[in-house]
Amino acid sequence: MQSANPPSPRRTVALTAVTMVAFASNSILCRLALQARAIDPASFTLVRILAGAVALLVIVRVVNPAARVFTPGRWVGAVFLFLYAATFSFAYTSLSAGTGALILFGCVQATMLAVALRSGERPRPLEWIGLAVAVAGLVYLVAPGVEAPAPTGCALMAIAGVAWGFYSLTGRGSTNALADTSRNFTRAAPLALVVGLLAPVAGADVHVTREGVLLAFASGALSSGLGYAVWYAALRGLSATRAATVQLSVPVIAALGGVSFLSETITMRLVLSAILILGGVGAALVGRSSARTAAR
Repeated sequence: MQSANPPSPRRTVALTAVTMVAFASNSILCRLALQARAIDPASFTLVRILAGAVALLVIVRVVNPAARVFTPGRWVGAVFLFLYAATFSFAYTSLSAGTGALILFGCVQATMLAVALRSGERPRPLEWIGLAVAVAGLVYLVAPGVEAPAPTGCALMAIAGVAWGFYSLTGRGSTNALADTSRNFTRAAPLALVVGLLAPVAGADVHVTREGVLLAFASGALSSGLGYAVWYAALRGLSATRAATVQLSVPVIAALGGVSFLSETITMRLVLSAILILGGVGAALVGRSSARTAAR
């Protein structure tokens, strides 16, 4: 996965497709576990992060046996990773798989665009229009109404999206993304453990079944750990804009998975919001790509 040459176009497409399914699977697995009350959100978060840490450690050892994972370093990435994973789990106690993924990835892209603006980037009109349309779609999705999702779930998933956006930004300067991600998962594990221990003290309904542990383990080891490893391989064949754009497919895959595996329904509000959010973010990304091409 770490060879110098980028993968072939066909291999890049295959790796990217696998990764998008893995990312969407996180929403489906979490929602499946919580909907069936097979595990509580705090325990799901703990098992997911622990499983991801173990899976990534194994992958790192296979890819680069000399890599050091247990090293002192910055904790900011681990904190953002934990904040994303925890709020993600608690949000899915009241959101459908598709709605949650749409809010998550909409907020991820909005966060990264906002940081770009603050850092001095000068957007073109198409970027402003795209961002405005995406925000309008997100506001429409969470606006009060018969089909509106739970406000608390929306707020928690929005926090998860912002956290994941900042987590992604902190990794831009990484020279070994796989090893650094393994370190972040390892450092996030104690934070998840604290939440898991405090949950019963705070009066939360803590319940763990074998099915719930297996679903959380699959989310951590396969969809997160192995999924991230495959994503790193795919990224070597993708431009930054294409990498951001293809992730817009995740909410669609998650919504279809929710219908197939969770008997969820796709509402007209979700469809219209998805068109606005994904179309707006896509337009903003195209505008940014055009601006960079013109600059060169």
